[in-house]
Amino acid sequence: MKQVWFDTALTFEKRTEALVKEMTLEEKVSQLCHESVSIERLGIQDYNWWNECLHGVARAGIATVFPQSIGMAASFNPELMFEVATAISDEARAKYHQADKKGDHGIHKGLTFWSPNVNIFRDPRWGRGHETYGEDPYLTSRMGVEFCKGLQGDDEKYLKVVATAKHFAVHSGPEADRHGFDAIANIKDMKETYLPAFEACVKEAGVYSIMGAYNRTNGEACCASKTLLQDLLREDWGFDGFVVSDCGAIKDIYHDHHLVDTPEEAAALAVKNGCEINCGHIYPHLIEAVEKGHITEDEIDIAIFRAMLARMKLGMFDPPKDVPYASIPFETNDCEKHHELSKKMAKESLVLLKNDGILPLDKSEVKTIAVIGPNADNKDSLLGNYYGTPSKSYTVFEGIRNMFPNEQVVFAPGCSLLASPETDSDQSPDWGFAEAKAVAESADVVILVLGMTAEIEGEESGATEEGGDKENITMAGVQEQLMEHITDIEKPTILVNMTGSCIDLRKSAQKTNAILQAWYPGQFGGLVIAEALFGEFSPSGRLPITFYNNMSEIPDFKDYSMDNRTYKFFGGNPMYPFGFGLSYGDVEYYGIKLKSASIKVGEEMTVEVTCINHGNMEIKEVIQLYIRDDNASSRTPKRKLIAFKKVDLPTEEEKTVKFTITPEDMELITDRGERIIEPGTFTVYIGGFQPDLRSMKLAGYDCLSAKYLVE
Repeated sequence: MKQVWFDTALTFEKRTEALVKEMTLEEKVSQLCHESVSIERLGIQDYNWWNECLHGVARAGIATVFPQSIGMAASFNPELMFEVATAISDEARAKYHQADKKGDHGIHKGLTFWSPNVNIFRDPRWGRGHETYGEDPYLTSRMGVEFCKGLQGDDEKYLKVVATAKHFAVHSGPEADRHGFDAIANIKDMKETYLPAFEACVKEAGVYSIMGAYNRTNGEACCASKTLLQDLLREDWGFDGFVVSDCGAIKDIYHDHHLVDTPEEAAALAVKNGCEINCGHIYPHLIEAVEKGHITEDEIDIAIFRAMLARMKLGMFDPPKDVPYASIPFETNDCEKHHELSKKMAKESLVLLKNDGILPLDKSEVKTIAVIGPNADNKDSLLGNYYGTPSKSYTVFEGIRNMFPNEQVVFAPGCSLLASPETDSDQSPDWGFAEAKAVAESADVVILVLGMTAEIEGEESGATEEGGDKENITMAGVQEQLMEHITDIEKPTILVNMTGSCIDLRKSAQKTNAILQAWYPGQFGGLVIAEALFGEFSPSGRLPITFYNNMSEIPDFKDYSMDNRTYKFFGGNPMYPFGFGLSYGDVEYYGIKLKSASIKVGEEMTVEVTCINHGNMEIKEVIQLYIRDDNASSRTPKRKLIAFKKVDLPTEEEKTVKFTITPEDMELITDRGERIIEPGTFTVYIGGFQPDLRSMKLAGYDCLSAKYLVE
């Protein structure tokens, strides 16, 4: 007789209830750690909940590697993000079913993916910032929602894979202190900055998993926080999925946060407050916790029901023929279609920060090209972190060499990424400068490829004294010295900066002819960068973060107040502002039009604008809409992004775009966390960048603006 939980005529909920009723306490607990064991008598296979797909299926062999998350955010293209996430989930399903056929249910082989990272990149020192979609809650929300939708699919019955929005909720370093740190954030900053992307992923994308952070937030361990996991996530937002701890975070509750004394108390506290899955090995202590009265079996039943329901919705208890995603062929993985999509996203991620007219380079006029720098032929600079294994990849050197005969392209690394600048200048080693200078002197143009890798900026590690974070925003090692040596030769020099975060580019901007911010651009990054430099397409990315001038402008790393952080509250004049990016076009904006001069509280406002490209090549333009509350009664952003649209602009072609400003866009969050709309004047700004003086100076034209009254 077929066991009830395998009866596909019943709802997933009824099947899961029947399954849970048959499980012993020990069996229930065995399914709540990320390494869940098989239970043969119930037909439950072993399953490992841990999988990653930050920018492609990670750590499970060959897979398409897309640009790192921060680069995809720079595309300002949520529709393209959805395509990327759909491709990733196609590969995820193909790999899962192939592994399942072989009986391989190990780590990184499942369908529960711990991506995306929708934390706010509030401080440029944070090593994991390149895993995020930047510093703006609205941009992060738009990219995060589409990523989750693309992963989870649109079938009415089954989940394609489970997406996991992480790390809930106030989390962005320092890495070295994350296991015991208490992030203090007031309710205004929580609702204005730290929570919107999570809320959007829950309410708009139906994200089915949330990962708690290592740290405490306002005194509560994030993975055992009643405020976050019960009051906010489930009661206020209506979340109906499951929560997983970050790896080792349940141990932190007693070992580092000292909120309880024992493992069994930590496990009980987490489960009672809504953390269903333990990445780690503390939940086996739940059996002892029940015996000691810290938690009841009924409370554990809530967690096991949510966990097993997720596996039901993934089709793990159904015949493959009934699960639409089970038919995705293994050949989908690493296919040519996905390679082309990786290239497309890489193209749209590139941000042109400076161009004195040297770009695009003319192939016919360049006889010898010098490619110099420690990232010029460094595969690691393509990948960021949490990546799969590319079947093929192209560094910048390889990309340019692919475009020209070998004899036209000369190369020298110049130095290593980690070369120490501390040596006495009178006795300093050459580091490779002499070779690099000789190569530069022999060329018509120099492509200088500098930056970092995830070895320097990344998750908690021993790579840096800061445990994965950066101490400052200066170029790593002796790269700035290399740049100065090369530019002193006075050959036309283009800087390609491959980092996942803000770097001090003031000196580079003075001494180079052009700067291209390339992030960690994925497996085809080198090909795409070469195509951009030689005019096969125009860069169209925009900065998802602020590039500051120096560390003196930035508050203490451990200060989670948003005062003087990000473009919305920063009081200085940044080097390159959020939302900025040049192209090879010549765009003019005109005809801004509001639907009326005034509206009532609670009404919508519409605004439209027309733009035209007077340049001599087709471009993509990111039209950005910002709003400012001119009469706010408490701190409000200097300006905030509320809409954007990426459009194709052929030469001399007009595009008119209409935006709707919702009542929510006009809300002020008070110091008590209340959302209100205050009568008064609002200013809207439209352009290819944010309406700050630095952006307008760099771009050479002003944003358009208009005012309306809310009565």
